[in-house]
Amino acid sequence: MPSGERFQKAVDLLREAYRRQMSGDLDGAVAYYRQSIALHPTAEAHTFLGWTYSFQGNLDAAISACKEAIAVDPEFGNPYNDIGSYLIKLGRLDEAIPWLESALKAPRYEPRHYPHCNLGQVYWAKG
Repeated sequence: MPSGERFQKAVDLLREAYRRQMSGDLDGAVAYYRQSIALHPTAEAHTFLGWTYSFQGNLDAAISACKEAIAVDPEFGNPYNDIGSYLIKLGRLDEAIPWLESALKAPRYEPRHYPHCNLGQVYWAKG
């Protein structure tokens, strides 16, 4: 399959994965995100895969998927914030701080208020 067709197929799979995720079919979403990534890895697909894992309660897999997203595109800020958020849920507050600070510095990140809110949670919890 030519690269343009692979990319378009990956986008279509990503959209279907997101649709399934939002409708509650998390296992189906994981399968479609993985197919999309196999065709054309993107930071977005890895990040959404991580988000789905977090919905399933698998925060370690969510963190791993976000680290893959960062490897694909270190300028994409969402996975940094997501890792920080998952670490907060795991009670690993000090570990979360540098990830959230990296999200603040990332050139490509929206919405920018999330890492601020998450850092506020960390500092509030730490006293």
